[in-house]
Amino acid sequence: MLPEPTDEQDVSPVSGSIRRVLVVDDSRLQRRILVASLKKWGFEVVEAESGEQAMEMCQQELPDLILSDWMMPGMTGIEFCRAFRESSGDGYSYFILLTSKSEKNEVAEGLDAGADDFLTKPVSSDELRARISAGERILRMQRELFEKNRIVSETLDELQSVYDAIDKDLMQARKIQESLVPELSKSFGSSSVSLLLKPCGHIGGDLVGMFSPGVNRLGFYSIDVSGHGITSAMMTARLGGYLSSTYFDQNVGMEKKFNRFYALRPPEEVASLLNARLIADTGIEEYFTMAYCIADLRTGLVKMVQAGHPHPLLLRKDGSMEFIGQGGVPVGLVPDIGYSQEEFQMELGDRLLLYSDGFTEAHLEDGSMLDSEGLIELVKKCKPGQSGQEFLDDLYWNLTQVMGKDSGLEDDISATLFEFQGP
Repeated sequence: MLPEPTDEQDVSPVSGSIRRVLVVDDSRLQRRILVASLKKWGFEVVEAESGEQAMEMCQQELPDLILSDWMMPGMTGIEFCRAFRESSGDGYSYFILLTSKSEKNEVAEGLDAGADDFLTKPVSSDELRARISAGERILRMQRELFEKNRIVSETLDELQSVYDAIDKDLMQARKIQESLVPELSKSFGSSSVSLLLKPCGHIGGDLVGMFSPGVNRLGFYSIDVSGHGITSAMMTARLGGYLSSTYFDQNVGMEKKFNRFYALRPPEEVASLLNARLIADTGIEEYFTMAYCIADLRTGLVKMVQAGHPHPLLLRKDGSMEFIGQGGVPVGLVPDIGYSQEEFQMELGDRLLLYSDGFTEAHLEDGSMLDSEGLIELVKKCKPGQSGQEFLDDLYWNLTQVMGKDSGLEDDISATLFEFQGP
């Protein structure tokens, strides 16, 4: 039996995590002794004479601490503990079993049922106080952890809402960016230009396009803005206006002649104009690489400026391939720099491939990069006789097959294919 509490035990009631205590015992005398002690220590105490009655009381209000006898008629303390744990949900109560059992297998059975601690009858007052204090520390930590988890969960929900809003905005931004490339393939007489644009995220920093101010005159380009994401995408939107296929008066690649018609500016002049505009804009740190060409569809003469962009690949009708260009400095990186253009002749059936470094710098399964020779191998794998959009789609498919299975797109991938078939 638990001895009556002394005056010294009355003066410092347990406070903190444990306020409400449920005492479960079929012995009225045992309950009376335990309840008297607990009330002296400052607890709110409720009683139950059976496990079934205790379960009903717990369903109405969860106690902080449960002191339950092990051996009771009907539902035993072990059965009550197990049923209580299964029904308590997120709430947690510290559960102490009162027992005369001390065998290890019996203690293991109680722990397995969900008990936190054991007290052997007859219960010592000092030991009971010590076990309650230990339970309080555990409950306090458990509730602090629960509160922190709640805050984390709420924060994650808020972050998810913010992410969903940003994701929605990015989806809309992608639609806007896609509008910069309204046509992926277009014929100009017998010749044609096809475009490929695969951003590594919702939006990207690559831009491809084409425009023609009149019959047999054609301009086309491939641009790669430094960096990724929103800032790069905003720059591509700006460049899309500078090289508009719809509003010729805004297109720096064109100039009006005699107030009657538009003519194509020389490529080196276009690069210089774009460079001057970017340098003049304070606060803009982005730059871009570019391969920009103009073609005379009557003769097959192509004039090109290469500003830090990968070397274009010339695909001859006879199956031979060669990289062309001298490199050059990216646009918007150095002020007042001059750009030079080069000319080359294309024959009927020749094709010119402009592409971003998303191709050549793609990582393969062994960790190496595709590089220029790897690009030639991808072209060779394309099905014979393909042209236009089919060729670009097959080229991209071949790239995905040699990339690391878990790498995904690490950079935006884009390409422009010009196929010369005469006027």
